[in-house]
Amino acid sequence: MLDLDIEQFWRDEELAHKENCFSKEAPQVALGIRMSDECVFAELGEEGQPWGYTPAERRYELNCRYNEKARRIVGRPLLAENKPLPPDQAPKFTIPGYRQIGEVFGGKYVFDGNTTWLRGTLRGEEDLKKKLKEVHALTSDPAAFRAFVLPKDWDERCRAVYELYGKRPDRFGGIRGPVTLATSIYGTEDLLFLYYDNPELFVEFADTIGDVVLAYVKLFIRESGYTEENFPHGFGFNDDDSNLMTPEMYHNFGYRVLKRVFEFACPNPKDWRYQHSDSAMGHLIPQLAEFNLTGCNFGPTVTVREIRKYMPKTRIDGQLAPFTFMRNNEADIIAEVRRDCEAAKENDARGLNLTTAGSINNGSLLTSMRCVMAAIQKYGRY
Repeated sequence: MLDLDIEQFWRDEELAHKENCFSKEAPQVALGIRMSDECVFAELGEEGQPWGYTPAERRYELNCRYNEKARRIVGRPLLAENKPLPPDQAPKFTIPGYRQIGEVFGGKYVFDGNTTWLRGTLRGEEDLKKKLKEVHALTSDPAAFRAFVLPKDWDERCRAVYELYGKRPDRFGGIRGPVTLATSIYGTEDLLFLYYDNPELFVEFADTIGDVVLAYVKLFIRESGYTEENFPHGFGFNDDDSNLMTPEMYHNFGYRVLKRVFEFACPNPKDWRYQHSDSAMGHLIPQLAEFNLTGCNFGPTVTVREIRKYMPKTRIDGQLAPFTFMRNNEADIIAEVRRDCEAAKENDARGLNLTTAGSINNGSLLTSMRCVMAAIQKYGRY
């Protein structure tokens, strides 16, 4: 185990995140790992569903115990401790839920006892053509789109929340990426074959997804109290399945959607633009680089050097493999952290926010986080 001056680490960590992790004041590589709620079960030896539902009272108790252990091992509490309110003190009104983007395309969100998945209902080109025609009619009519997405009691409940708590609905700032959305609602093989069998319909599918995303963005600009001329900019995509497409496929599908959405939702150079794709999608980096991303989180087979070659000013959230972190083998963790730190220091590139190249999963221990901290302190000094 490497030595760690834990208090010095956290003092340096405060500076490491300045200027999106590119600050010349930063003494070391930034740490992006703050663990996750699902990690409490393995850490504490407790039964539970990491991706499923945990009652609020139990979640509070688990997180408090976890944070006690975190203070001892990494020097800081990491998880939220949201104590459930007594029934008589609970909020009387909350912002209601609304129909999600997959439902616009006829998809259904199904809870399988562990997590919720989007299941598609479209079968074949004729089904897709019919649905795209319906969706086009819906997005062409803002009033009809609003009525479809929002529940009937939306205005009443949102008004009550605002009057009591001064809170409005959030803006629409991110979705599953266009490729992952399309594979869910139409099928992976069907989507890929569509590129060859019916290229015009393939592009129409992409453009319709773009229409729907922008319709959501514009709807919630208004619902959150802003106007299209004056609203907080920023948007992000989570598109794990983007790696399934060749560069040519992606340019005619995912790229088209990102370009339209970014141009509207975050057109200025310093606006927030983000892409998460924790898959082997290095072949798409040159296209994504055109968007001047503020931050990215790519799969573990994509290296810091590879990303930095095309994205010199993008913050890299990665590139420690999630399964390396979850296996808790200190030698392997140190090797990957050292590799990434040394790449970030080449030509004083900076901009690395060292975290996992994907999700932090149950089984990842606090001792592994401490190992990452010690490796940064030894190998990640600028």
